[in-house]
Amino acid sequence: MLKIAVASGKGGTGKTLIATNLARSIKNNVSLLDCDVEEPNCHIFLQPEQISEKEVTVPFPVIDQNKCSLCGKCRDICQFNAIAVLPKNVLVFYELCHSCGGCVRFCPENAISEVNREVGVVLEGNVNGITCIYGKMNIGEARPSPIIRAVKDCIVENKTSIIDVPPGTSCPVVESIIGVDYCILVTEPTPFGLSDLNLAVELVKKLNIPTGVVINRSDIGNEDVRKFCFNSGLEILMEIPYHKEIAENYSKGFLIVDMYPHWKNLFLELFEKIKALLGR
Repeated sequence: MLKIAVASGKGGTGKTLIATNLARSIKNNVSLLDCDVEEPNCHIFLQPEQISEKEVTVPFPVIDQNKCSLCGKCRDICQFNAIAVLPKNVLVFYELCHSCGGCVRFCPENAISEVNREVGVVLEGNVNGITCIYGKMNIGEARPSPIIRAVKDCIVENKTSIIDVPPGTSCPVVESIIGVDYCILVTEPTPFGLSDLNLAVELVKKLNIPTGVVINRSDIGNEDVRKFCFNSGLEILMEIPYHKEIAENYSKGFLIVDMYPHWKNLFLELFEKIKALLGR
């Protein structure tokens, strides 16, 4: 079954709008995964029930100061400056640690062990044939990637998976879209939309992921985004015009396909178009 990511180069373009309405339109045998673990919101629109929760942990190095010889090899091997060797002891900064295990492996005194530290949770529920999976990163954590990986570990191979990707083009985005079959890039026809779309296109090209574009609020701005798509050979999969009523109701947590049933067919057409492009 297909794994489709919904991404954008910036926030506020309508990623969640596309992801939630697409999942609601497909409805049966589909999972919606919200990988924007710093501020997940897909569940607000879908309202899943019977939610289960699973904690996400990462290994964290602990120094046995009695065994430690203060040789500094743990500090030298750490590429993220998470370890500081002081005159009398060693400090580990968990906010910087990437849990690579290098310090444990190369400590000559076997003075370093690892303990699990909770960094967030993954929640899973169901609503109307849709499995809704989303992660929440603990307050104060600096790295969303472990929670994103835990969310993606819940992908069921015999279901279509729609992945709501964090905004931007940084590490959390890469973590979210690696391994997908197709990436929908959501943009708006403005200078900011074009600039960030360009960055997002460069990213998916480097990852060799088939890509198409959805233009949200398509009747504002100018034609530069359409020209960019044409010159870049990007398929414009769908255009959604600005509609005040849709915006007002969406801000209250209502989906387009629930308010205006004819939009369901348009989102199903989007899904069928992606399948055709992939030869499925």
